Amino acid sequence: MKKKNSGAFNAIYNSTMTDADDHFLSYIANIVFNAFLCYTTIMLNVITIHALRKTSSLPKPLKTLLLSLAVSDLGVGLLCQPMYITYLVVKLVPNTENSFTLLSLFNMVTNLLSYASFFGVTALTVDRFLDIHFYLRYQDLVTHERVVRVVILLWVISAFLSFLSLSFNFGWLSLNLVTLLAVFASIEVSYLITCALLYYKIYLAVQHHRNQIHALQVQQEEQNSEMANAARLRKSAIGTFYVYLLFLACYLPNICVYFAEISGASTTARVFAIYAWTVIFLNSALDPLIYCWKMRHIRHAVMDILRKILPSHN
Repeated sequence: MKKKNSGAFNAIYNSTMTDADDHFLSYIANIVFNAFLCYTTIMLNVITIHALRKTSSLPKPLKTLLLSLAVSDLGVGLLCQPMYITYLVVKLVPNTENSFTLLSLFNMVTNLLSYASFFGVTALTVDRFLDIHFYLRYQDLVTHERVVRVVILLWVISAFLSFLSLSFNFGWLSLNLVTLLAVFASIEVSYLITCALLYYKIYLAVQHHRNQIHALQVQQEEQNSEMANAARLRKSAIGTFYVYLLFLACYLPNICVYFAEISGASTTARVFAIYAWTVIFLNSALDPLIYCWKMRHIRHAVMDILRKILPSHN
C-alpha cells in the first residue's frame, strides 16, 4: 500500500527523484544552496523574534501576527531545510528503501509550516485592512486576546491539512491525486487572491484618506494629527504589502507545479518540482529583511541587538 501511495500526493516530487543521474547537478545545487540558506534562515529569524519581543511600540495584535509568521519561518530553517537536504542526499544513493518515509515526513512538516505562513500572511493582510478601514474602532474590534485565538486556530487548521496529506500518502485516505492537488491548489490560490483584493481596497482607502487630509479646512494641529495617523497607516500597509509580494513570488512556482500535474504536464512538473521547495524556503530567509527594511521599529530593535552582539566578539 505504501508503494502505491508513494506515487500519490508526493508523486510530483517522488517521480522527480527517481532518476538521480538525470538531475544530479540540480540535486547538488539544491543541497548546497539549502545548506547555506538554512543557517541564514535560522539566524535571521532568531534575531527577528528577539527584536519583535523587545519592540514595545508595535501594537500587540500586529506583533503577535508577525511573531507567528517568524516562528513558521524559523521552523523552515530548523526542520524543513535539513530534512530536504537529507532527502536529496538519500535519493543520490541507489536502491534506498527509506526515501518514501522521509519524503512523507518532510511533506508533513513542510505543509504544516507553509500553510501556517499562508494563513499568517492572510491574517496580517486582514489586520491591516481593519486598521485602515475601521481605524476609529480598530482597538475594540482587534484585541490581543482575539488575535491569539485566531493564530492558534490557524495553526490547528495548518496541522489538519498537514495530517490530511500524510494520511493520503500512507493510504489512510482514499482520494484521487488530481482531486487532492486541486484542493490544495484552490486553497492557496484563493488566499493569494483574497490578499490581493484586500490590498487593493487598502490602496483605495489610503488614497481616500490622503484626499480628505488635503481637503481639510480645520486647525493646523488637527490636520497634523490626521496626517500623522494616515502616514502611519500607509507605512504599515506598505510594509505588509511587501511581505505579501515576496510570499506570492516564492509560492507561485509550487502552485504552478500543482497545475502542471493536474493538467497532465508531468514532465514540466518534474522540472520545476526540484526547485519549487527551495524557492519556498527562500521566502523564510527574506521575510526578516523585509521587516527590517519596511518596519522602522523592528529595524531599530535589530540594530540594538546587533550592537550588543558584535562588540562581544571583539
